[in-house]
Amino acid sequence: MRRHPGGGEAGGRPVTQPSQKGAAVGRGIGIGLMYGLWRPRVLGAWRVPAAGPVILAVNHAHNIDGPMLMGTAPRPVHFLVKKEAFVGPLGTFLDRIGQLKVDRDSTDRAAIGRALAVLEHGGVLGIFPEGTRGEGDFTSLRAGLAYFAVRSGAPIVPVAVLGSSDRRGRLVKGLPPLRSRVDVVFGDAFEAGDGSGRRTRTALDEATFRIQERLTDHLKNARRLTGR
Repeated sequence: MRRHPGGGEAGGRPVTQPSQKGAAVGRGIGIGLMYGLWRPRVLGAWRVPAAGPVILAVNHAHNIDGPMLMGTAPRPVHFLVKKEAFVGPLGTFLDRIGQLKVDRDSTDRAAIGRALAVLEHGGVLGIFPEGTRGEGDFTSLRAGLAYFAVRSGAPIVPVAVLGSSDRRGRLVKGLPPLRSRVDVVFGDAFEAGDGSGRRTRTALDEATFRIQERLTDHLKNARRLTGR
C-alpha cells in the first residue's frame, strides 16, 4: 500500500495510489476497442505534456466518451468515475485498470485523496467537469476541477469529444454506429490558478470562471476545426 505523499491520510485512513500499471493496461484495452469498433480522429494529442501531472478536462455527451479518451490519449488516464458504475465484474475491472470511484452526492474525501495522489505521482487525471453526462457543452461546471487544479498546480488540457452522440447505431441503439468517425480534439494546456497559491472559496470560484471560459473557447474551436 502506497500512502498519499501529502499527509498520507484521508478521513483517518491511508490513501492508496491507483495502479499506474493498471491504467496502462486500460489504455491498451481502450486502444483496441475504440479503434476496432469506431474510427477515432485524434487532433492535437501532442499538446498533452509528455511527463508530469496533468488534468484532462473532457466534455461528456455519451457513455463512450471516457473509454474513447482512454484509447486515444497519449498517456494512461485515471478517470473519476461515478460509484454507480462500480458494480459486480465491471467494478472490479474499473478498479484494476486504475479508475477512481467517486460519490457525486457527497464530499468524497477518499476519492479526493486518490485523485490528488495520481497528480502528486506525476500521473494523468481525467475529469468530466460537468459532473455528469449531458449536452457536452461545458455550460455547467462543478468546482471539483478547479480544486484539483489549484491544489495540485497541475495544468489542465481541455478535450472535446465530438460525434459520439450524433447518431444511434443499428445493432446497439445506445452506441454510435460501428465504424463511424469520432473526433477527439486536445487543446493547449493552461494553469487554472492566478499564481497567488490561494485556495479560498473566492479563488476557486475565480478559477472555475477562467476554466469555463477556456473550455468553452476550446469546444468552439474544435467544432470549427472538425465541422461538427
